[in-house]
Amino acid sequence: MGDRGRIVLPAGVRRRAGLSEGTPLVLLETSDGLVLLTRKQLQSRVRSELAGLDLVSDLVAERRRDASSEDAL
Repeated sequence: MGDRGRIVLPAGVRRRAGLSEGTPLVLLETSDGLVLLTRKQLQSRVRSELAGLDLVSDLVAERRRDASSEDAL
């Protein structure tokens, strides 16, 4: 890393990853360390982590529990 906090990616790495000048990158801080992704890679990662989840049903059930608790008071 340079003195201004810039990270230099070797040409071979950029070429294999299909990166060109100006490609937007996202830096994730995880418990395992730092992960550098393109926006498309991040989108794929989030979709795979959310696959199979029914977030709407979970939210509705949570709201119903909260309303039931409030009604009991």
